[in-house]
Amino acid sequence: MKKISLEGFMKTIFILCATTSILAIILIVYFIFSGGVPFIMEYGLKNFLFGTEWRPSNTPQLFGILPMILGSLYITFGAIIIGVPIGVLTATYLAKFSDRRLYKFLKPSVNLMAGIPSIVYGFFALQVIVPLIKNLVGGSGMNIITSSILLGIMILPTIIGLSESSIRSVPQSYYEGSVALGASHERSVMSVVLPAAKSGIISSIILGIGRAIGETMAVILVAGNQPRVPDSITKGARTLTTNIVMEMAYAAETHREALIATAVVLFVFILIINTIFLFIKRRTLN
Repeated sequence: MKKISLEGFMKTIFILCATTSILAIILIVYFIFSGGVPFIMEYGLKNFLFGTEWRPSNTPQLFGILPMILGSLYITFGAIIIGVPIGVLTATYLAKFSDRRLYKFLKPSVNLMAGIPSIVYGFFALQVIVPLIKNLVGGSGMNIITSSILLGIMILPTIIGLSESSIRSVPQSYYEGSVALGASHERSVMSVVLPAAKSGIISSIILGIGRAIGETMAVILVAGNQPRVPDSITKGARTLTTNIVMEMAYAAETHREALIATAVVLFVFILIINTIFLFIKRRTLN
């Protein structure tokens, strides 16, 4: 009886935890959409999404978020180009090529990267990457290139950790069978093990992209924060997240509603990207 009672109690705890998570998501969605959708309907979806000017202090006020949408896309895409290949290849090295002594140093280092606060990454980029980019391409050094490099570094722990776990979960018989057929160690890993682990690797990429899109504090320091359509990767840009954080503290009335509406667009933006990658994941597994 005691055992059954304990199992029932633990089952109730698990159900409550799961329900709390679902309830939190529902409340967040309700708050964002109830505060943002009415503004979008009033201001006009086309004017809001495709407007190129963000001037909340003007008369009349202008709330076009196209510059922020493009800034988010450019910086995230740059982070993917930098972070995904490095992350996956590093995970492959840790799982299949690294010796034990080196692994004992590299693995804790990667885990340590995951625990570094975002603002520390931002200060690092401000002191190291910004001057470097300034010398290479000119300007202030605070631009899309700098932000992409920074976010590419920041998503590495997520991609490396999950990809390594996925690679290690591939049955050893896959590798042994490939070697038995005459393939080299490198070819067996790259042609057999990695394709078998692609589900977990794609999942790590999805989470990494989510981290890149949602990052705020580090990007504020190095992106330039210019609410204009970026015509070059050497120019400054402003993302959706930084736009909200920078102006929410003093925003009021219509301005505040516009920022909440920006959060709605960001939420939908992340859902679309995750849906696309999940579709790609299913296609690759079939």
